[in-house]
Amino acid sequence: MNDRNKTLAAGAFLGAVTGLIAAMMLHRRAEKQGTEISISTGEGLRIGLLVMGLLRSISTLDDN
Repeated sequence: MNDRNKTLAAGAFLGAVTGLIAAMMLHRRAEKQGTEISISTGEGLRIGLLVMGLLRSISTLDDN
């Protein structure tokens, strides 16, 4: 397995684990509030912008 494949596999695994944790947190919040799981448009937009910022930061990690 070359470095590219190892990096892709590690990224896919970390993404899946992060998604699972996020889903568990959403479920816990809905349970605590006694409501159904839902994400408002504003929350979705905020999460999307945060993810884009994170990806941008990751892409510039090696820049000096």
